Amino acid sequence: MKNTKSILWLACMLLVFLSCRKEDSFIPEEQEQLPPDPTVELKGFYLLNEANMGSNKSSLDYYDFSSGVYRKNIYNEANPNATLGLGDVGNDIKIYGSRLYVVVNMSDKVEVLESKTAKRIGQINIPNCRYITFYKNKAYVTAYDGYVSVVDTTSLKEEKQIVVGKQPEEMAVIGAKLYVANSGGYNYPNYERTVSVIDLNTLTEIKRIDVAINLHRLKADQYGDLYVTSRGDYYNIPSNLFVIDTKTDQIKKTFNLAASNIAIHNDEAYLYSVEWNNNTGSNAISYAKINVKDETIINKNFITDGTDKSIVIPYGIAVNPVNNDVYVTDARDYVSPGILYCFDKKGKKKFSVTTGDIPAHLVFLNK
Repeated sequence: MKNTKSILWLACMLLVFLSCRKEDSFIPEEQEQLPPDPTVELKGFYLLNEANMGSNKSSLDYYDFSSGVYRKNIYNEANPNATLGLGDVGNDIKIYGSRLYVVVNMSDKVEVLESKTAKRIGQINIPNCRYITFYKNKAYVTAYDGYVSVVDTTSLKEEKQIVVGKQPEEMAVIGAKLYVANSGGYNYPNYERTVSVIDLNTLTEIKRIDVAINLHRLKADQYGDLYVTSRGDYYNIPSNLFVIDTKTDQIKKTFNLAASNIAIHNDEAYLYSVEWNNNTGSNAISYAKINVKDETIINKNFITDGTDKSIVIPYGIAVNPVNNDVYVTDARDYVSPGILYCFDKKGKKKFSVTTGDIPAHLVFLNK
C-alpha cells in the first residue's frame, strides 16, 4: 500500500511538472506584449494567416489596442470543439454588423464568428470561395467556378449565383453596383481581362469593362474611382495598376506601376508589388504611395527607415483608419511563421511581431 501511494505521488508530481513545462513553453508562442495604442475608436484588429494549401493550418491572430497584447491562433482557443481548426487557406476576412466573416478557400466555406469573441456562429458552404463584401444585409462571395454567391446574412443561406467572368477575385461596392475583378487565373495564356458590373437592385451582371489580363485586387476610393491590379502573364506582360471612373465605367488612368496589393485611406493609397517573372526566375519587389485625389505617385516607397530591406515577401497591407499606421505582412519563406510590421504615417517602424504561417488579411474591430 505504501509503495502504491509513493508511485501515485510521483506520478502526480510528474504530471504537475510536465504541465508547468507545457505552460511555460506555450505562453510565449501564443501571446506577445506589444506597445499599447491609445486609439479610442478601435478595440483591435484580426489578422488572418493563410498558411500553405493542403496544410490545414489557417489561423486567426488578434491584437488588442488598449492592452498591447497580441494573441495567436485564437480561433482554436475560442472554439475548442472545432477539432479541424479554421481550415485550409484563409483567403479573406471582413466584419459586417456584429459578425466576423472568414473566407477559407480550399475548405470551400465561409466561417461566421462573433466579432467580439471569435466564437463560431455558423458556416456558409461555397466551393473555391475567394473574397467577400456586403450590401444591404447580403453577403457577396466570389467563387472560382465563375460566379458571385449572394448570401442572406440573417439565415446564412445562399439565395442566388450571379455568373461573372472566369475565376473572379476581389470586389467593391459603389452606389448600387458591385464591381468584380475577373482573373481567368486557371486559363494561361488566355486570361480574363474584365471587371464585371452587377446591378445590386436586380442582382444581374449588366456589363463587363475591358481592363487588362489576370486582374486581382480591386479597391474603391472616396471619389467614386476603382483601383484595379493586373498580375500580367508572369513572362512578358508586367503587373500594372489601373483606375476606373465608375461614373462612366471607363479606364481613366494607367499608372504603369507594378502592384500586387493596395490599401486606400482618405486621399492616400499604399501599395506593394511582388512580381514573379518566369524568364528570370525571381521576384521584383517594390512599394509606392499614391495620392488618389489627383492620381499622382507621391513616392516610390512609403517605408522610409530601411525596414523594407528586411521584408522578404510582402503579402498583406492595411491602414489604421484612425491614426494612419500602415501594416505590412511578410510571408517570408511561405512555410515558417510570418511577421507583421507596423509603420507610422511617416513610414518609420513602430513594432513587429511573429504571426502564423503566411499572414495576409487584416480587419479592424470597432469598440
